[in-house]
Amino acid sequence: MKTTTFTWLFTFIGAALCLMHYLFHDHDAFYMIFYALSVPAWFASTFTDIYEISMFRMLIIYALTIASWSLVGYVIDRYSVSYRNKRAD
Repeated sequence: MKTTTFTWLFTFIGAALCLMHYLFHDHDAFYMIFYALSVPAWFASTFTDIYEISMFRMLIIYALTIASWSLVGYVIDRYSVSYRNKRAD
């Protein structure tokens, strides 16, 4: 029994978060939501100046944000499958 529901859902959430930031980054509310919910953005200031960042580096942060949200969804899917298998036994 294999499921990928949460993986796809969380991937969509990560992509929507990045798209919202890309389109509305000049609004403080969307800016703060992105930096609050993006784990790679938390550490971006360690490696680069987040106030003057190139688009290439921002694309890397976006890709890592989507990947991290996908990883969270994958972990939830794996846990739910193992939990269902334990309950079925």
